[in-house]
Amino acid sequence: MDLLDRLLEHDRWATTQLLELCRGLTDAQLDQPFDLGHRTLRQTLDHQIPNLDFWTGLMTGQPVEPQRGSSSLHTLVADHARAYAAFAMLARRVRDAGRLDDTFLDHYGSPQTYGGAILMVILHNEAHRTEVVHIFARLGVPDLAQVEVDHGLWDFKRRGF
Repeated sequence: MDLLDRLLEHDRWATTQLLELCRGLTDAQLDQPFDLGHRTLRQTLDHQIPNLDFWTGLMTGQPVEPQRGSSSLHTLVADHARAYAAFAMLARRVRDAGRLDDTFLDHYGSPQTYGGAILMVILHNEAHRTEVVHIFARLGVPDLAQVEVDHGLWDFKRRGF
């Protein structure tokens, strides 16, 4: 497994873990305002997950307007699975074609490398996962000590430990 595969698989897994933990929350908890992220857990996820479609669209020359609103948790889970599969497939296709340093035009009309955009999306997701974990703590989510989505844990689980 190469570095890009590790980053993609961990990124997908980690966000999926947090979405699964959200299943135990009420709508009131998902919509409770906080002073970080995009104000609520739902709004933070409603920003993070459509971002995958947005950047995948830009990199393929088929820009997608990010959806804004109040998605149901079911929709967020389904959208994440679909959008991440498309994003990861594109990232691997670009890598395999040796095009990570090639450029496309971003939403500002500026050239951006595919490799830079792929890495930016993965790091963007990591930043919002940190906010989600912080919101979980402030909501008093039980067993918060079990909310561990770092690369080390993923690697242990991946290898069967």
